[in-house]
Amino acid sequence: MNIKSNAPGLPLCLSLALLLAGCAQKPLAIHYPVTPRVAPLPVAVAPVAPRDEVAPLLAYHQSLRRMTQGELLKELSGITLQQRTPKITLQTGLILMLTRGGGDLARAQSIFDSVATSNEPEAEGLKPLAQLLSSHCAEARRLSDTADRLALQLRETQRKSDQLGETLEALKAIERGLPVRPTSGSSTAGSR
Repeated sequence: MNIKSNAPGLPLCLSLALLLAGCAQKPLAIHYPVTPRVAPLPVAVAPVAPRDEVAPLLAYHQSLRRMTQGELLKELSGITLQQRTPKITLQTGLILMLTRGGGDLARAQSIFDSVATSNEPEAEGLKPLAQLLSSHCAEARRLSDTADRLALQLRETQRKSDQLGETLEALKAIERGLPVRPTSGSSTAGSR
């Protein structure tokens, strides 16, 4: 045999032999696709944002601040005709905070207190705002009482000041009406 003529096919035969030997070592099995068992991931449920009940009331308050006293009283009479809910109750208190009637601020505070202590389910989201408004009314009432007391003291001080001024003027008038007394230095100088 001529080895030289087969030399170029030798590497090919060796490669095929090695390939077949490698395949023969592995057992022949049918492979089905295996899906790994993975525990299902917990589904994250986004919390439902609570309905914002405060923002509309704050916007309502801003619209009330732009109203005249007549418009506020008209709004108050219209809102009292509506069915009582915690929201309507707070709106009534917001109007009373801005009207300048006697006792309106105290009425507004009691309205806010009623919502803050309410057991109604729809009042739950409004309780913090009601408590804030109630404390604001209490502070405004305290400041108003202090201002009234100071104004009374100022009027009393002004009255006393006017009385003292009148008394001083009366004393000056009496002094001007008194005869002039000679001074001791002018009488001795005249006698020499």
